[in-house]
Amino acid sequence: MAYFDAASGAPLHSVARQALLASLDEGWADPARLYREGRRARLLLDAAREAAAEAVGCRPDELTFTSSGTRAVHSGIAGALAGRRRVGRHLIVSAVEHSSVLHSADAHETDGGTVTRVAVDRRGAVAAESYEAALRPGTALACLQSANHEVGTEQPVAEVAALCREAGVPLLVDAAQSLGWGPVEGDWSLLTASAHKWGGPSGVGLLVVRKGVRFAPQGPVDERESGRVPGFENIPAIVAAAASLRAVRAEADREAVRLRELTERIRARVAESVPDVEVVGDPRRRLPGIVTFSCLYVDGETLLHELDREGFSVSSGSSCTSSTLTPSHVLKAMGVLSEGNVRVSLPPGTAEEDVERFLSVLPGAVAGVREKLGAPVPAAAVVRPDEVVVDSLGKRCPIPVIELAKVFGDVPVGGTVRVLSDDEAARLDIPAWCEMRGQEYLGEEPADHGSAYVVRRIA
Repeated sequence: MAYFDAASGAPLHSVARQALLASLDEGWADPARLYREGRRARLLLDAAREAAAEAVGCRPDELTFTSSGTRAVHSGIAGALAGRRRVGRHLIVSAVEHSSVLHSADAHETDGGTVTRVAVDRRGAVAAESYEAALRPGTALACLQSANHEVGTEQPVAEVAALCREAGVPLLVDAAQSLGWGPVEGDWSLLTASAHKWGGPSGVGLLVVRKGVRFAPQGPVDERESGRVPGFENIPAIVAAAASLRAVRAEADREAVRLRELTERIRARVAESVPDVEVVGDPRRRLPGIVTFSCLYVDGETLLHELDREGFSVSSGSSCTSSTLTPSHVLKAMGVLSEGNVRVSLPPGTAEEDVERFLSVLPGAVAGVREKLGAPVPAAAVVRPDEVVVDSLGKRCPIPVIELAKVFGDVPVGGTVRVLSDDEAARLDIPAWCEMRGQEYLGEEPADHGSAYVVRRIA
């Protein structure tokens, strides 16, 4: 088996395993106690904090450990918003943030706050100018990920941080995907991360709050972690997280070069060997190990199962998976194809021969899924002189796009195809198909059931 889903969770680093086992015997006591075992546990906790702070680039007393990256995000956003409530209740996020950030934004909005969601381009990147335009006197906090978890695109954090600093607004950076590769540049104010993203154990997150940032922890407060995170610290896991962060950083420069070459190979070969595919994300400003592509006329869940049978563990942001009935919010914000989406995220140490084997297997797997779907011409199609109406009501991704493609050749140049669909994914995938095919998307119109998506043939 080849595990290609490190963006979801990296395999436990060997240094993390060693540190975890060793600290189970030494770090079990309460670090708040003054007896010998408590002092020993406190030494381990303090050493881990110093090591993690050095890797982040902050003071040890600015860093607290949480029970997960998601908890760090929720606590960080809530505490910063509460600390600056007198300034205002306006929050800025990008449209492609991790769901933990977007859920916090939704909760803030429900509680009476306001949220600006900054759009991204087709590469998944925000423009620093868009954050500058969103800043206003009542802005309490801005959030921006360092790099995207689905497509790997790196964001202009340093530029946005400078604009926020000039406006007197703190910037929270979700660095979960990038921290294992290096510190986050720029004058940011808060930072969150999660150990299982860099090969540490799950259940350990980091929350950094710079000195001078107004911060009011929410919920019951106790004496743990400077009052920001209640509960007994999981010292063995924390020690393992800090040790593995230091270890992966020592290997990062060398592995980054190697993994970039492998993902460049995947980007190029997939585009060459698989027809009707869109490789998404920024081709240059991206994390070393992530490459994402979407395949027309492919059911994402079926493709993932086919690849699993061939020995490859990959992920998907496709709407065609059992875990979601709507397209990935990241792919939707980018305006790219969502159907048949595959995210390959290579962990450090990935063997070149495994990548070559994946590239040899993928074309056949995609072709097999397409053959199984059959792509029939819909019996309900009604042909008019300059228009074809395709009734795809009740059919799910990728069938509406398949049926559009099958009848498109029957339409003269200047004619239109009207696709009737009640599948949420069609709202994203039909415009993306037009972009790929160089045809004109005229827009969405209301219909008796679902919506009508209108496409004009221009070539």
